Amino acid sequence: MGAMTAPTEPSGLPPGPLTVDDLEAMPDDGHRYELLDGVLIVSPAPRPLHQRMAFRLAMLLHETAPLDMEVLPAPLAVHPDERRLTELQPDVLVARERDFTDRDLPTAPVLAVEVLSDSTRLIDQTLKRAAYERMGAASCWLLDPDVPELQAFELGADGAYALAVHVRGEEEFHATRPFPVTVSPAALLRRRGG
Repeated sequence: MGAMTAPTEPSGLPPGPLTVDDLEAMPDDGHRYELLDGVLIVSPAPRPLHQRMAFRLAMLLHETAPLDMEVLPAPLAVHPDERRLTELQPDVLVARERDFTDRDLPTAPVLAVEVLSDSTRLIDQTLKRAAYERMGAASCWLLDPDVPELQAFELGADGAYALAVHVRGEEEFHATRPFPVTVSPAALLRRRGG
């Protein structure tokens, strides 16, 4: 797996769980640095197919979002953990405008989107999805540009995610949460004019 977790002393990191404050000392080297329960997750720069899907989804959501919602692409820090042991950067997020600070989103987004890639697939599908569930993100979408497909998970009254829809190719997902929008995984990958 291309992503690595490295909470050990030999790499120059402090011993024990890392905090959001430790992330501020990380180099600006083209990698994405995130924390999940004090464990560092390092991801390489994504490939163009990943970025095309994330960008097109962000544009679609931006065009349809109500005025009180903000749609932003990565990188943007989300760290609703008071202990500051978790800071994630969804590929695309939707949150209420009033929930942002001038630096970050210190509460759960209403929608967290991860676009899968070879280096992050397992982490996105398991650990990050579970983290979004724990923090109370109402919806979590996983998009796979290689299929292409979209899986949408919605938070139930019991506080657990349930798969709301799984669409592939040209199939459409008519989302109602966080607001009405129609998404087709294949359409997110089309080149301009295609």
